[in-house]
Amino acid sequence: MSHATQTYDFANPVAAYSELARDLTALLSGERDLIANAANTAALIYDALPDLNWAGFYLYKSGELVLGPFQGKPACVRIALGKGVCGTAAARRETVLVEDVHAFPGHIACDSASNSEIVVPLVQGTELLGVLDLDSPKLRRFGAADQRGLEALAQIFVKSCAPQ
Repeated sequence: MSHATQTYDFANPVAAYSELARDLTALLSGERDLIANAANTAALIYDALPDLNWAGFYLYKSGELVLGPFQGKPACVRIALGKGVCGTAAARRETVLVEDVHAFPGHIACDSASNSEIVVPLVQGTELLGVLDLDSPKLRRFGAADQRGLEALAQIFVKSCAPQ
Protein backbone atom coordinates (compact mmCIF):
# COMPACT_ATOMS: atom_id res chain seq x y z
CA MET A 1 0.00 0.00 0.00
CA SER A 2 1.53 3.30 -1.05
CA HIS A 3 0.73 6.52 0.75
CA ALA A 4 3.58 8.53 -0.76
CA THR A 5 1.33 10.21 -3.32
CA GLN A 6 -1.51 10.96 -0.90
CA THR A 7 -1.78 14.59 0.11
CA TYR A 8 -4.08 15.89 2.79
CA ASP A 9 -5.58 19.37 2.59
CA PHE A 10 -5.24 20.80 6.08
CA ALA A 11 -7.07 23.97 5.00
CA ASN A 12 -10.00 21.77 6.11
CA PRO A 13 -8.47 19.94 9.12
CA VAL A 14 -11.60 17.93 9.95
CA ALA A 15 -11.68 16.41 6.45
CA ALA A 16 -7.90 15.94 6.38
CA TYR A 17 -7.84 14.09 9.71
CA SER A 18 -10.82 12.00 8.60
CA GLU A 19 -8.91 10.93 5.47
CA LEU A 20 -5.79 10.33 7.54
CA ALA A 21 -7.77 8.15 9.98
CA ARG A 22 -9.13 6.11 7.08
CA ASP A 23 -5.62 5.64 5.66
CA LEU A 24 -4.08 4.78 9.03
CA THR A 25 -6.80 2.19 9.66
CA ALA A 26 -6.02 0.58 6.29
CA LEU A 27 -2.26 0.78 6.87
CA LEU A 28 -2.44 -0.98 10.25
CA SER A 29 -5.14 -3.48 9.25
CA GLY A 30 -4.16 -7.05 10.05
CA GLU A 31 -0.95 -6.16 11.92
CA ARG A 32 -0.75 -6.44 15.74
CA ASP A 33 2.93 -5.68 16.37
CA LEU A 34 3.28 -2.49 18.41
CA ILE A 35 6.71 -1.51 17.03
CA ALA A 36 5.74 -2.12 13.39
CA ASN A 37 2.50 -0.18 13.82
CA ALA A 38 4.23 2.65 15.70
CA ALA A 39 6.82 2.95 12.93
CA ASN A 40 4.19 3.14 10.19
CA THR A 41 2.00 5.51 12.21
CA ALA A 42 4.91 7.89 12.85
CA ALA A 43 5.92 7.80 9.17
CA LEU A 44 2.36 8.44 7.95
CA ILE A 45 1.79 11.36 10.34
CA TYR A 46 5.21 12.90 9.66
CA ASP A 47 4.62 12.70 5.91
CA ALA A 48 1.01 13.96 6.06
CA LEU A 49 1.08 16.90 8.47
CA PRO A 50 2.66 20.18 7.45
CA ASP A 51 5.16 22.05 9.62
CA LEU A 52 6.44 19.13 11.72
CA ASN A 53 10.07 18.52 12.64
CA TRP A 54 9.41 15.42 14.77
CA ALA A 55 6.67 12.79 15.06
CA GLY A 56 6.94 9.62 17.03
CA PHE A 57 6.42 7.53 20.09
CA TYR A 58 7.72 7.15 23.59
CA LEU A 59 6.78 3.76 25.03
CA TYR A 60 6.11 3.16 28.71
CA LYS A 61 8.62 0.63 30.07
CA SER A 62 9.67 -0.05 33.67
CA GLY A 63 8.15 3.16 35.00
CA GLU A 64 9.55 5.59 32.41
CA LEU A 65 9.06 6.63 28.80
CA VAL A 66 11.58 5.14 26.36
CA LEU A 67 12.09 6.37 22.80
CA GLY A 68 10.19 4.32 20.22
CA PRO A 69 9.77 4.59 16.45
CA PHE A 70 9.87 8.16 15.13
CA GLN A 71 10.59 10.44 12.18
CA GLY A 72 12.90 13.44 12.62
CA LYS A 73 16.21 14.20 14.30
CA PRO A 74 17.65 11.96 17.04
CA ALA A 75 15.78 12.45 20.30
CA CYS A 76 16.09 12.07 24.06
CA VAL A 77 15.99 8.36 24.89
CA ARG A 78 14.40 8.29 28.36
CA ILE A 79 11.87 10.62 29.97
CA ALA A 80 10.62 10.31 33.54
CA LEU A 81 6.89 10.40 34.20
CA GLY A 82 5.85 13.96 35.02
CA LYS A 83 8.90 15.48 33.28
CA GLY A 84 8.61 17.62 30.16
CA VAL A 85 5.57 17.64 27.90
CA CYS A 86 5.72 13.87 27.22
CA GLY A 87 6.10 12.90 30.87
CA THR A 88 3.32 15.30 31.88
CA ALA A 89 0.88 13.88 29.30
CA ALA A 90 1.76 10.33 30.39
CA ALA A 91 1.36 11.08 34.10
CA ARG A 92 -1.96 12.91 33.59
CA ARG A 93 -3.15 10.48 30.90
CA GLU A 94 -4.47 13.45 28.97
CA THR A 95 -3.35 15.32 25.88
CA VAL A 96 -1.02 18.25 26.49
CA LEU A 97 -0.93 20.94 23.80
CA VAL A 98 1.83 23.53 24.16
CA GLU A 99 1.76 26.62 21.92
CA ASP A 100 5.25 27.74 23.00
CA VAL A 101 7.52 25.07 24.49
CA HIS A 102 9.89 27.73 25.81
CA ALA A 103 7.13 28.85 28.19
CA PHE A 104 6.47 25.27 29.43
CA PRO A 105 8.07 24.66 32.85
CA GLY A 106 10.54 21.79 32.64
CA HIS A 107 10.40 21.47 28.84
CA ILE A 108 12.97 18.96 27.60
CA ALA A 109 14.62 20.37 24.47
CA CYS A 110 15.67 17.42 22.31
CA ASP A 111 15.68 19.63 19.20
CA SER A 112 16.28 23.35 19.71
CA ALA A 113 14.28 24.04 16.52
CA SER A 114 11.04 22.89 18.19
CA ASN A 115 8.72 25.69 19.28
CA SER A 116 5.37 23.97 19.78
CA GLU A 117 4.37 20.45 20.76
CA ILE A 118 1.39 18.19 21.26
CA VAL A 119 1.53 14.91 23.17
CA VAL A 120 -1.30 12.36 23.19
CA PRO A 121 -1.23 9.56 25.79
CA LEU A 122 -1.77 6.01 24.56
CA VAL A 123 -3.99 4.14 27.00
CA GLN A 124 -5.34 0.61 26.44
CA GLY A 125 -7.98 -0.16 29.06
CA THR A 126 -6.19 0.99 32.22
CA GLU A 127 -2.67 0.37 30.87
CA LEU A 128 -0.43 3.23 29.74
CA LEU A 129 1.35 2.14 26.54
CA GLY A 130 3.20 5.41 26.00
CA VAL A 131 2.65 8.69 24.16
CA LEU A 132 2.42 10.03 20.63
CA ASP A 133 4.59 13.16 20.41
CA LEU A 134 4.59 15.78 17.64
CA ASP A 135 6.90 18.81 17.50
CA SER A 136 6.86 21.81 15.19
CA PRO A 137 9.28 24.66 14.52
CA LYS A 138 6.22 26.96 14.32
CA LEU A 139 4.80 28.61 17.42
CA ARG A 140 1.11 27.77 17.99
CA ARG A 141 1.24 25.07 15.28
CA PHE A 142 -1.32 22.82 16.99
CA GLY A 143 -4.92 23.67 17.81
CA ALA A 144 -8.16 22.03 18.90
CA ALA A 145 -8.73 20.41 15.49
CA ASP A 146 -5.25 18.86 15.64
CA GLN A 147 -5.91 17.61 19.16
CA ARG A 148 -9.16 15.92 18.14
CA GLY A 149 -7.63 14.49 14.97
CA LEU A 150 -4.50 13.19 16.67
CA GLU A 151 -6.49 11.68 19.54
CA ALA A 152 -8.53 9.78 16.94
CA LEU A 153 -5.35 8.57 15.22
CA ALA A 154 -3.90 7.53 18.60
CA GLN A 155 -7.02 5.45 19.28
CA ILE A 156 -6.67 3.72 15.92
CA PHE A 157 -3.05 2.90 16.80
CA VAL A 158 -3.96 1.62 20.30
CA LYS A 159 -6.75 -0.59 18.91
CA SER A 160 -4.38 -2.01 16.28
CA CYS A 161 -2.06 -3.26 19.02
CA ALA A 162 -4.77 -4.77 21.23
CA PRO A 163 -4.65 -8.53 21.76
CA GLN A 164 -7.25 -10.29 19.64
